[in-house]
Order: sequence, then C-alpha cells, then structure tokens
Amino acid sequence: MAAHSESLAPTKRLDSWKEIAAFFGRDERTVKRWEKERGLPVYRVPGSARGGVFAYAEELAEWLKAPNHAREVAELGAKTPAADDGRDRASAAELLTIKVAAEVPSADPAFDFLPAGSTSRLAAAKSFLWLLPLLVITGSFLVFSFGHREPRFKNALAAPHVADAESQDLYLKGRYYFEKRTPDDLNKAVDFFTQAIVHDPAYPAPYVGLADTYNLLREYSAMPPQEAYPRARAAATKAVELDPNSAEAHNSLAFASFWGFFDTATADREFKRAIELDSTLPRAHHWYATFLIEIGRTSEALTEIERARQLNPSSTPILADKGLILVEAGKKEEARALLTQLAVSQPDFIHPHRYLADIYFQEGNYSGYFQQKKIVARLRHDATAQKQIDAEEKGYDGAGLSGLLQARLHTAQESFDRGLGSAFDVADAHAALGQQDDALKYLNIAFQRHDLSLVTLPLNSAFRPLHQNQEFRNLVAKIGLPPIN
Repeated sequence: MAAHSESLAPTKRLDSWKEIAAFFGRDERTVKRWEKERGLPVYRVPGSARGGVFAYAEELAEWLKAPNHAREVAELGAKTPAADDGRDRASAAELLTIKVAAEVPSADPAFDFLPAGSTSRLAAAKSFLWLLPLLVITGSFLVFSFGHREPRFKNALAAPHVADAESQDLYLKGRYYFEKRTPDDLNKAVDFFTQAIVHDPAYPAPYVGLADTYNLLREYSAMPPQEAYPRARAAATKAVELDPNSAEAHNSLAFASFWGFFDTATADREFKRAIELDSTLPRAHHWYATFLIEIGRTSEALTEIERARQLNPSSTPILADKGLILVEAGKKEEARALLTQLAVSQPDFIHPHRYLADIYFQEGNYSGYFQQKKIVARLRHDATAQKQIDAEEKGYDGAGLSGLLQARLHTAQESFDRGLGSAFDVADAHAALGQQDDALKYLNIAFQRHDLSLVTLPLNSAFRPLHQNQEFRNLVAKIGLPPIN
C-alpha cells in the first residue's frame, strides 16, 4: 500500500479575543457581540480554566463575505482585514481542528490547552495537536448523543456505516504509519486518523486507529501513560458505540482497560468478544496473549501468540512479543535467538532491544544490557532514559553491580522528589537492592497514585523475592491481578 504525505492547506489561527478584534480593527466587546448575535466563528477550548478562545482568519474572512456582516463592519469604520503574509504559520497537521458543539470541561489537566497569550503560537499549536483527538471524540459524542436519541440497541441492527473514499483513504494512511511503530510515524498516524474523523464523525474505523495508536504511543515514545490510556479508552469506547460488532473496537477497548485502568475483568471479556467476532484478527490474538502472560496464564499466552503468528507470520511486533512470552515460559534460548535475529533485521524496532536488555541484565551481561538500553532510549526519543542509563553505566564502572543499582536508585529517587518521576521506579530500584521495606513503601505510593506500571508486577524479576510477602500479595489483589504463586 502506497503512503501519501499531502496535507490540508495551512491556515492562520488567532489565539485570543484581542487578536480576533485586531483582525477586524475593532474592540473586543464588538467582536464578542458579533460572536453571540451574528454567529462569528469563534471556538472555545474544552478544559481551559481561562476561557481560552481561538478562530481562523480564513473563516473570519469567509464570514465577512455575507452582505449584512460586511455592511455592519463598514458602518463601524472597521479596517479591512490584512491579508495573511504567511508568517507565523503552523503545519496543517498542527492546526487541524474540530468544531465542538458545546464546551465540555475536562477534569484532567493533561488535556488543558496552553492559555491565551502564549509567547509562541506554533508551540501552542503543537500542544493542541495532542489534545485534538480528544476534542474530536468529545465533539462527535455530543453530536451523536444529543442529536440522535434512538435507543442504543438499534446500532447493532443498523447497516454498517459506509465511509466515503476520502475518509477511507485518510484511515488507510493512518494504518500505514501505525504499523511502522516509530514515535514520528505514530504521531503521523494520529494526524491521519483525526482527519478521517473530522471528515466523517460516524466512521468507526479511525476511532479504533486512534485508540490503537495511543495504546502504543506510551510504549514507543515518551508520552506518559496517564495521557495515552484515557485517550485510547475514550476513542475505543466511541468506536464500540458506533459499531458494537467491530472486533477491532473491542480489542482496543480491552487493551486500554487493562494496561490503563487495572480492569482485568473487562479486558478479559473484551478480548474474548473481539475473538468471538473475528477469530482471524491477528491483533486480537496478539494483544490477548500479552495480557495473558501478564496475569500468569502462560500456556494460554503461548497458544494465542502462536495463533497470531500463524495469521500474520511477517509481523515483527508479534514475533517480538513471542520472544517475551518464551522468556516467561522458561524457553530463554529460543527467545534469545528470535529476539537477536529481529534486532539485526529490524534495528529500529524497539521491543527486541528492550527484551534483550532484560535478558542480558538477568544473566549479568551488563555491557549487552547498556548497549540495548541506549538503543531503546534513542529510538523512543527519551532523553531522561538516556541520562539514567549513562548514570548506571558510570556507577557500574566505579563499583560493579552495586554501583549500577545505587545509581538507578539515585536517579529514580531524584526524579520522584522533583515531582517528575514514578514511585514504581523507586520501588523497583529498592527491590533490586534487596531493600524490601522501602520497595513496599513506594509500591503503596504507586498504588495510591494509580501508577500504571503496577500491572507489570508479576513479570518484574526485581520483585520476585517479595512474591510470598503478604503485604505484597495483598497489593497485587487490590490492583486486580490474579494471585501470584
């Protein structure tokens, strides 16, 4: 499938009432009245604590073409809006937006847009790109929830929605970049899926694409999971609403429910529903396998990952995760051979390097561990991880394994104390040093903060000495994970 990179035509955005008023040469009170009484196209940002607004010069100029609007502007002695000289433009992807039918406040500050008056309009546009898909989903939810009040069960009886050729093309471009699984390509996928939704809000496939992409962005880039998973679940929930018989939608919802919200029961149910709807969907068997290995159902995980491989034998992500599952099944040499081959043939794919780093560390091959971790940090564009591994390597050079682990604890604690790091990482570092009381202390803090890394507890080798500790076992139960044997 060929990929195309053409984008929508760029346009200039005005980021405050002051700029909108300056566009017409009038005061703010006048343009606010026009917005209220004459439908001046001005948009409000959901979740903005300061009532932020924005508008597009192109749309304002179009509004002005109406005879009654032009007449009032002329009567007030307004200046003719200046032609856009092309300066201070952002790319089409950065400025793509959705007209939301009503302002929806957000309780999550991660979704807030930069306040009006930002010194860099381009920086604001880039931040808005992360928020945009949530606005798209929220806007379409409002349209369908309040504009169509038929009972929800009718969705299951309705004929599948048929998107037009342009929406389908945008969706397929998104899938093309999604499958490449690099940070830059996943961001391109977000853009194309969003454009498809803007073009046709009733088309469920791009919502699934958005959900899948956010499910992976927290893994393949430095995007925090607390930002990625709520967006993934929102998009997947919308997709299921639009098409209850979509196996892909149920699969995406299952993934976000477990790794983002500790909801094991929902994840198991949704994965099974996805496979029931389409037993030939490779991604359903693949992601179900990774879920099963996390909750300790190793033999089932091996069955599911092998089924995924049979359905899509050329998939690098499936093969890489098979390597992870083989490690947990005690087949380390088979896993090492597979992962090494993948790391050589697909050097820019993150997972083989990550899994090999874990194998090397457990074996005491610290030079191999440092090499693979550096590759992972580079591929994820993660400067913080790069600094951490540099500190670990310096500690190892000075005092061996003890120096490495002390450096890991130091950087994790320092980051946590500054409000930037994870309590789970501090707990992991304490556990690796055999400091079980401190490890439990920070695991409980991680639980209180709903740290999403907690779902990895059963597979994390640092915590194995705690498996029979009752406080640890109680914590595993509170998270919603099956008991550890």
